[in-house]
Amino acid sequence: MEYLPAPAAPAQGHILCCQCGVPIPPNPANMCVGCLRAQVDITEGIPKQGTVHFCKQCERYLQPPGTWIQCALESRELLALCLKKIKASLSKVRLIDAGFIWTEPHSKRLKLKLTVQKEVINGAVLQQVFVVEYVVQSQMCEDCHRIEAKDFWKAVVQVRQKTVHKKTFYYLEQLILKHRLHQNTLRIKEIHDGLDFYYSSKQHAQKMVDFLQCTVPSRSKSSQRLISHDIHSNVYNYKSTFSVEIVPICKDNVVCLSPKLAQSLGNMSQICVCIRVTSTIHLIDPRTLQIAEIDGNTYWRHPFNSLFHPKQLEEFIIMDINRVHEKKKGAGAGARSNKHTLAEAWVRKTSELDTDHQYFCCTHLGHILNPGDLVLGFDLANCNLNDEFANKMNPQHIPDVVLIKKSYDRSRRQRRRNWKLKELERDREATDTDDERQYQDFLEDLEEDETIRKNVNIYRNADIPVESDTDDDGAPRISLAEMLEDLHISQDATGGEGAEMLT
Repeated sequence: MEYLPAPAAPAQGHILCCQCGVPIPPNPANMCVGCLRAQVDITEGIPKQGTVHFCKQCERYLQPPGTWIQCALESRELLALCLKKIKASLSKVRLIDAGFIWTEPHSKRLKLKLTVQKEVINGAVLQQVFVVEYVVQSQMCEDCHRIEAKDFWKAVVQVRQKTVHKKTFYYLEQLILKHRLHQNTLRIKEIHDGLDFYYSSKQHAQKMVDFLQCTVPSRSKSSQRLISHDIHSNVYNYKSTFSVEIVPICKDNVVCLSPKLAQSLGNMSQICVCIRVTSTIHLIDPRTLQIAEIDGNTYWRHPFNSLFHPKQLEEFIIMDINRVHEKKKGAGAGARSNKHTLAEAWVRKTSELDTDHQYFCCTHLGHILNPGDLVLGFDLANCNLNDEFANKMNPQHIPDVVLIKKSYDRSRRQRRRNWKLKELERDREATDTDDERQYQDFLEDLEEDETIRKNVNIYRNADIPVESDTDDDGAPRISLAEMLEDLHISQDATGGEGAEMLT
């Protein structure tokens, strides 16, 4: 008789699995892990695949419902974003651990390894590890969409000046570049009498309006138009328009003040010359050198116009000039300019050199004029002044000629100009043939006026060599000490003309 060995008794403290008979430590389900997983799947209902939206322009991920956040690959922020997508499904289990499984950066895949626990049959706790895979899909965010579309804007600032010359706009352009006020613009559009700045938010547009009111004498008004309205969430979508009007006075304009305004400025003459436009209008009386500043509020209360436009400038030659060293101040007279010299001059038009007709005038340019010099000015004796205040003036108080600035060889100044300015990138509606001449006038103003130069970034032009001063004709020039070195950086690094360099 053959004896069969008795079955091995389970180890002390172990029981047999009720399904497969394998010895296991006692547990409430009386089943081994393999049989328990075959009976119960604790990851049921948890999605194993998902989608993550990524904007390639700004490299941000979409966090529903509408927030875009910056996340690096395999970062805690990206892990939190992925877990939020399955947060509802994870509510029935307890999350123990989560981490990324490495994938190729260009594979457009993100893999998460999750460890979860859940109480199953008769209170037994089962732990399971599984992988969730996310597909990265490209989607342009709203901000990038507005930038690409260029017409998707929420606020526009319309800057206007009702003048023929654009000197004030050229100066304003340099101020905007220097203070980087153009960085938040979606688009800049140039039209015949001004500029339009488009923005994605009303706050950026308001910031530009505040800057304009601090830098040039102007006034503004705003309006808004309802685009859409959600009656359920009570959300209104508006498009805002800001209209900024700059005073219609430019440098080198001859103006006629109202009697009341001239009296309030220290009994100035009504006929004055605008020598500069910054945050205020700077006027000088060519007969007394008395100066005054008029801000935007004062101008709109007592408006006045320019008597001539730049195309009416005529060329005169100085026949004789006498400096007036002392001039008696009138009653209540204001401050006088220390940078100018009062002089009495006899001039003749270069177009009338074959005649003996001469004009006598007082000028504020006595410090730079000598007999034989050419000078630009306006002829008031042979013109019709279509102005409200000028027509009511005593003819004896109206000068025959008002001299504006000394004339130099323009082509020679252009060849010797070893500096340059930056420009705003903008869409031009139409290019006027007169724009180049006006721009050259502005460059000459920078050379002649040190006060305006301080507010402008001037860059050295390495393409033009520095000439010696042996053949200098006396024309004002900008020194090398006032110039900045122009950095040649690629467009990808800067993101635009005058933008901050990315690090």
